[in-house]
Amino acid sequence: MAQYSATIVWERGEQDFLSQRYSRRHRIQFDGGAEIAGSSSPHVVPLPWSDASAMDPEEAFVASLSSCHMLWFLSIAARRGFCVDRYADAAHGVMQKNAEGRMAMTVVTLRPKVHFSGTPLPTRDQINALHHEAHESCFIANSVKTELRCEPVHDAA
Repeated sequence: MAQYSATIVWERGEQDFLSQRYSRRHRIQFDGGAEIAGSSSPHVVPLPWSDASAMDPEEAFVASLSSCHMLWFLSIAARRGFCVDRYADAAHGVMQKNAEGRMAMTVVTLRPKVHFSGTPLPTRDQINALHHEAHESCFIANSVKTELRCEPVHDAA
């Protein structure tokens, strides 16, 4: 069993909390030492009470799914003898009411574009199979009920 942690720190300071006129900006500290700025999404809490330059939970959710998929893809590709030079994913999430009428991330679409070099180069079918296996292996994808789509971007052949 592995355990992971993150520490979230928000402080009111002199802000008018009871009138809800306070910044949602906070610090997120990870167990490995990294620290980033967090905030509510400006789509949820309007500016200036949100900080558009900080990571919001919805972005973190999309990034977590994308990162996990990529890490599995790289591992599987290496085991199959395919050399990956670059992996980029323009992942996108949609928040809307789910079947229960609650706001939720209902669809996350990964759009990975992978560049390979060396021999052998994978075929399109092999690349799609690598993405399928990565999706099946991804701990984060296996942890959520959001529909997760993977639409690999292939260079024109």
